[in-house]
Amino acid sequence: MNNLTIRRAEPKDTPRITDLLNQVLTVHHNGRPDLFKADCRKYTDPELADIISDDSRPIFVAEDEKGFVAGYAFCVLKQYLNDNILTDIKTLYIDDLCVDENVRGRHVGSALYDYVLDYARSIGCYNVTLNVWACNPGAMAFYQSMGLVPQKIGMEKIL
Repeated sequence: MNNLTIRRAEPKDTPRITDLLNQVLTVHHNGRPDLFKADCRKYTDPELADIISDDSRPIFVAEDEKGFVAGYAFCVLKQYLNDNILTDIKTLYIDDLCVDENVRGRHVGSALYDYVLDYARSIGCYNVTLNVWACNPGAMAFYQSMGLVPQKIGMEKIL
């Protein structure tokens, strides 16, 4: 997409962010209906308002020239100071990155990801991390194309 602006989310973005969160929920529910409910909300409006106003959990949105929010990146700053085994590095964790299903393939995700990297550098982060569900091969391929490599792997045994 041309002429994208990446900016911090604002309260006015809540309805659009909620729509995008629902798209993510659908992907996760379709991939793992044993874990993810259908037709529910990840955050209530008050919860989302709290996150939007929290500088330790910035949400960035990609908006086109017409004001259409085409995607978002939910981030969380993490740092463990004086931990017994972990170093004091500051990490920006991408909790959720979504591009509207109708505009995927138009570089919205890479624009958001690049913005997040620049933001992380600007605040002195050592790295950027995220988790991706194995049931979402499209996301896995996208993150690998952005240069991410596995840091750790979560495993399960369904009983």
